Amino acid sequence: MREGYHAARWDEPVVCELGTPGRRGVRFAGADSDAGRHVPPGMRRQAPPALPELSEHDVLRHYLHLAQETLGMLGVSLFGTCTVKYNPRLSEQLVARPEIAELHPAQDPETLQGVLEIVHRFDLILRELSGMDRFVFQAGGGASAAYTHACVARAYHDARGELGRRREVITTIQSHPCNAATAAAAGFDVVTLPLGPNGYPELAALRAVVSDRTASLMVGNPDDMGIYNPEIREWVRLVHDVGGLAFYDHANFNGVMGRLRARELGFDACMYMLHKTFGGPKSGGGGPAVGAYGCTDALAPFLPVPLVAEVDGAYVLDSDRPQSIGKIREYLGNIPVVVRAYAWARGMGADGIREAADLSVLANNYLTSRLEAIRGVETSHPHIDVPRLEMTRWSFERMHAETGVGVTDVANRMADFGIDGPWLSHHPWLVPEPMTPEAGELWSREDLDEWCDVIQRISDEAYSDPEIVRSAPHRQVVRQVDHAAGEDPAGWATTWRAYRRKHGSVRA
Repeated sequence: MREGYHAARWDEPVVCELGTPGRRGVRFAGADSDAGRHVPPGMRRQAPPALPELSEHDVLRHYLHLAQETLGMLGVSLFGTCTVKYNPRLSEQLVARPEIAELHPAQDPETLQGVLEIVHRFDLILRELSGMDRFVFQAGGGASAAYTHACVARAYHDARGELGRRREVITTIQSHPCNAATAAAAGFDVVTLPLGPNGYPELAALRAVVSDRTASLMVGNPDDMGIYNPEIREWVRLVHDVGGLAFYDHANFNGVMGRLRARELGFDACMYMLHKTFGGPKSGGGGPAVGAYGCTDALAPFLPVPLVAEVDGAYVLDSDRPQSIGKIREYLGNIPVVVRAYAWARGMGADGIREAADLSVLANNYLTSRLEAIRGVETSHPHIDVPRLEMTRWSFERMHAETGVGVTDVANRMADFGIDGPWLSHHPWLVPEPMTPEAGELWSREDLDEWCDVIQRISDEAYSDPEIVRSAPHRQVVRQVDHAAGEDPAGWATTWRAYRRKHGSVRA
């Protein structure tokens, strides 16, 4: 824990003080003790150099701290509910090259063969991970991919002459809000199932609402509490029995990568967030992002166009699909994000992807072992004694009741120690005073310990001198923001014209 942290500086050790024996950024295939045989004997070292042993992420973060001491926080960020992981520098260099950065999507496909090959090959990788038959990358994020499914489901049922009757989409209260929102935007009525005693809706609740009116199930599993629904196959079967479709929101794919395939669970379609789970930059503010949408052959005729296809060794754009829903977004979507994701997947390989999932689950359970011992902090639904996967939702409700310190106070105080603000929860807050950290495969044990040490410190302060926490942050360039102004329509404006109308001609 950085006791001396202040927003304007980092208490950063020199690089040789960092690292752990055995940690590596790159491992070279074929390197062995005989690798120096081409070096003349007189020039060979008698002992290995005393170099720090760090991962690529450790090195990058160290030099970012040195170079950007006054530019904000770059500490431990366990941003949950949507996996956020390290973005390899190599991928950033690749997409900055003119072969990618200077392409125009309206070029003749014959001049885009390299990038179209990457799109096609990544489609094949996601087919292998999911069991689906076709992927499209046009959607601009996870919510856009969910909307893609809602539109595909609408077209599918329309083609079968059933759209007039199939007006309902079923989701759950713990699924991402975009599932309900996009279904409603596509014109469906939304049926939301409440949680049962095991942390997921009961089968009886699903049986009570499925009918010949059901267009689709749209659900995430595991949910943001980290609980996996073991009855998911039966859920899909019940929906299929009445002629509905099943869509798998894979926002929380990180803990099950290489461990399950959506098609083998019976799903007709799924989506992945390439800008998060597959090593692309997180889409702050709405972009860049890609929601990869995949489906079975039965739904493929309705996919957005164009699709990339391989024909006689060349890559073409297939727009001759009369049942297509048209476009969700312009051209092929954010291709640089697809290139990053392709590079990440090829670099990881099948074994690396499975190992990343294992590390993600291991890290979350290590967090659990630390956090459950901290006063005032409890897991969501503590009566549910099941393993959580790559994230767990925590509640500071007891701390709030006993000290008056709530989770937003905790988040403000964490900033005093150089810890990035954690994700709390999607609304509505089913869990009072929630926090949802997710370590993924990125963070080391030392990082997780530092994060937990800060929570422990704040808990001690909350019970001994709560005003220190409630008035935080103290070591940032700004103090607490007055949110009251944002609630007054007379003060805020979403356009410059509205601002001038409300505040006169004085510039903001």
